[in-house]
Amino acid sequence: MNSHEDRQKTGLVFNVQKYSVHDGPGIRTIVFLKGCPLSCRWCSNPESQRHRPELAYNPGRCLTLNKCVRCLEVCMRNALIRKEDASLRIAREHCEGCHMPCADACPANSLLVYGRERSVDDVLAVVEQDEAFYARSSGGLTVSGGEPLFQGNFVTALLREARRRRYRTAVETCGMASAALVREVAPLLNYVLFDIKIMDSAAHKAQTGFANEQILKNFSILAEEFSDLPLMARTPVIPGFNDTAEAIAAIASFIAPYPRVTYELLPYHRLGTQKYHFLDRTPPMGNVTLDKNRMPRLQSVAEGILRARVQNLQQPKTPSS
Repeated sequence: MNSHEDRQKTGLVFNVQKYSVHDGPGIRTIVFLKGCPLSCRWCSNPESQRHRPELAYNPGRCLTLNKCVRCLEVCMRNALIRKEDASLRIAREHCEGCHMPCADACPANSLLVYGRERSVDDVLAVVEQDEAFYARSSGGLTVSGGEPLFQGNFVTALLREARRRRYRTAVETCGMASAALVREVAPLLNYVLFDIKIMDSAAHKAQTGFANEQILKNFSILAEEFSDLPLMARTPVIPGFNDTAEAIAAIASFIAPYPRVTYELLPYHRLGTQKYHFLDRTPPMGNVTLDKNRMPRLQSVAEGILRARVQNLQQPKTPSS
């Protein structure tokens, strides 16, 4: 596909975050795409899950309907309901398929739209604003989500055009995609951050909605067929799910045969809780917290297995007789 066609491709984007230092090498701009096949109970970006624009309401910013009714004046679907305290309730059954002019009309930004159709050209116009930082830090563009491969045509066009412009590219993925798409996207990447949540497929399905066989297959494809592509496996450590030495040891043992793969544990946090309320959803994890004292032990388990891998590779081979 030529550059002009790629530049016109559109996808559903819910955020572009500049100057990130945690999602790939160097200083990066992260493009968050909307939609994910998984439904992880611990997801900290609930606004990323559904592949459609969503209206969110932050009552803490609202001027209240005693002082401002601009949102009501532009809503043509009777989707905004006045509550007794003069705040809003969104009648979401009436809010589908709307361009959500109420969010544009709100002077306090208490109404937010998660997800707008944006072209590749539009997105890269934001990315290129920080070109100087990429060059100095070996940074670039990271595509995240949701699950970026959920919008396969758009993410492929975005990565192709980014590479034409000589940006270093990375993707954060849960790995739930077709093997064909993984093989198509891999040559367009300089770095991959790949979530492996647990090796037990039944437990994976119970907590995310899908078994993990395809995910593990795709990881192996990247590690074996694209061995020069830097690949980091990451595990979000979730209380009551995979916060045991056995669960982490199983993952570390799975990635141990791939010497170029690095591994990182990410402690569970509740930073996305407020966004569930903005979307009128109940946080699935409730008030559960992670025992931070477990993290050093789990880190030690993973490091022990991967250290043994390195030592085995460094040992001289005994000539066969």
